[in-house]
Amino acid sequence: MDNLCCFNSVYSQFVGGRSSCSSGKGRGNQCPAKYGFSLVKGKANHPMEDYHVAKFITVHGLELGLFAIYDGHLGDSVPAYLQKHLFPNILKDEEFWSNPRSSIFKAYETTDQAILSHSPDLGRGGSTAVTAILINGQKLWVANVGDSRAVLSKRGQEVQMSVDHEPNTERGSIEDRGGFVSNMPGDVARVNGQLAVSRAFGDKNLKTHLRSDPDIKNADINSDTELLILASDGLWKVMSNQEAVDIARRTKDPQRAAKQLAAEALKRESKDDISIIVVRFKG
Repeated sequence: MDNLCCFNSVYSQFVGGRSSCSSGKGRGNQCPAKYGFSLVKGKANHPMEDYHVAKFITVHGLELGLFAIYDGHLGDSVPAYLQKHLFPNILKDEEFWSNPRSSIFKAYETTDQAILSHSPDLGRGGSTAVTAILINGQKLWVANVGDSRAVLSKRGQEVQMSVDHEPNTERGSIEDRGGFVSNMPGDVARVNGQLAVSRAFGDKNLKTHLRSDPDIKNADINSDTELLILASDGLWKVMSNQEAVDIARRTKDPQRAAKQLAAEALKRESKDDISIIVVRFKG
């Protein structure tokens, strides 16, 4: 319990408030990695619904880089909850240090259960999530639910580290759960004609037809690994993985790279909220 209290105290220093229309940067103390982020509100007629985490913390003598994009829908209460609780739920599990995959999987599920149990406090909305944990600058663990995406650059080539959970690709799971997928002309595929992702946190009214279990991947960070991009679909709707990598590699300043990606997404008429984190592994 002492370790948990210590961790919560450390982590609480780093969780900010609302993440809208902002940018920033930081770097590790023990490893050469540095990060930058840029968040831009979309043209939709509602407040910013994207939240993020981008920080380095030290736990048990290890430096952890914690990075996440939470893309909310039907309000911002669920992404705000995730920003505050998902990483602590992962890292407070003692098994994390020996089996990160298990801890990440369990934390995604228990966090979703907590969100649903808080309804209607958290409202009827939901959120996607893509999270990345960098351990001592050497090992990367990426997990996601929904269509926010993580992409590595290795020797200039894109490597997608997440899975886009779209209704058409998971139609069987949705139908097995009693739901349906609509494909209306001029619109994206939607679960029960409503939600454009097949996995999400929250969404209590659709939960019987949705999953919240994450896809999880890991990678060793070596001399070939240049950078990581985490972004909401406001970027990926208008840009390929390789295009994003090509833009991000042009500058060594990850904050400037994130801003340039956001500017290019706007230039390409992305109408959604745009949230981007760029992590550069080498100075």
